[in-house]
Amino acid sequence: MTRLMLGRTLERICKGVLLLCLLHFLIMMILYFDVYSQRFDLFSRFNNGRNGSRNNVSGAGSGHHYYYYNLSRPNTTSASYLATGEQLAPTMQPESNQTPSPKPLPPCPENPPGLVGRLLIEFSSQMTMERVQKENPNVTEGGRYSPPDCRPRWKVAIIIPFRHRENHLKYWLHYLHPILRRQKIDYGIYIINQLGEDTFNRAKLLNIGYMEAQKDAEYDCFIFSDVDLIPMDDRNLYHCYDQPRHFAIAMDKFGFRLPYAGYFGGVSGLSKKQFLKINGFPNEYWGWGGEDDDIYNRITLNGMKVSRPDVRIGRYRMIKHERDKHNEPNPQRFNKIQNTKHTMKKDGISSLTYKLLQIKRYPLYTNISVEIGKPPPRPIKG
Repeated sequence: MTRLMLGRTLERICKGVLLLCLLHFLIMMILYFDVYSQRFDLFSRFNNGRNGSRNNVSGAGSGHHYYYYNLSRPNTTSASYLATGEQLAPTMQPESNQTPSPKPLPPCPENPPGLVGRLLIEFSSQMTMERVQKENPNVTEGGRYSPPDCRPRWKVAIIIPFRHRENHLKYWLHYLHPILRRQKIDYGIYIINQLGEDTFNRAKLLNIGYMEAQKDAEYDCFIFSDVDLIPMDDRNLYHCYDQPRHFAIAMDKFGFRLPYAGYFGGVSGLSKKQFLKINGFPNEYWGWGGEDDDIYNRITLNGMKVSRPDVRIGRYRMIKHERDKHNEPNPQRFNKIQNTKHTMKKDGISSLTYKLLQIKRYPLYTNISVEIGKPPPRPIKG
């Protein structure tokens, strides 16, 4: 009795399995004909082939008839083939192997995460150009750099008026290149070298720097820096702002305080639009002093205001040195400052003249040597 029941149970199981197999087979056949009838479209192609055998042009007297077949598989790239009774030849339709275009870089952050804040600045250790170059392998010829991982808002030309300050330049490059790279700035360094021993003219050299940098790249921001001033905090960001920027507001030589409200010396920055609005800087301040106050007057007279960083961030250390020869205080500076309103339209970037002698691109900066002429003779006091 037990064996009989067991046999019947096994018989029912076998029948169930058989029914499942038949059902599976039917489903597979339905799917097979549904998919492949759509892919090959056998009947229509067969009819087209018969018609084509009567109408298509055969190869030069060969008598062969040509038919088109699609030998693609589901979920693969299709390929068309030209078939004859003797061969199947691929048509000239190669697959596309285009590489995907690189993703656009994101904008650089307003506050770069790699900044360290307050810096230790000292000038006692010996500095060489070879050392500075090894420290900055990512800076390209001419002192150019652009961050590889983001898109900077500004393209900045940093312009330094220069004569006989080679030792100061080594320290400036040693400190500033790492600071600027951490700030994620697209920048170039331009040293505007006044040749000869005639009276120094800082503001005119800055105008020349603006003109020559414009020829080198499409800069939209210009920062003008003395070669002996080093920022003590890398959060003092070297780019342009909505208003002209005064960066060096707290120098050690002034006890880390602003000497007076209208002071605009040391390190400053203007966008291209701001610079042109004030007609650049004055060309007629020969010798030391006065040009910074004239620039401040130009800014305020044109309806702009000077912006500054927090006094704790805008701290600078100056490399101590003796006053340069042929850069004595200008005795006419006070009279000129009082007449900025009348002179700024005719004295500036619009009236700039100079002689370009040489442009040389070094690994860490671009040196531009110029002749700028001599100061006009001073009026005789009668």
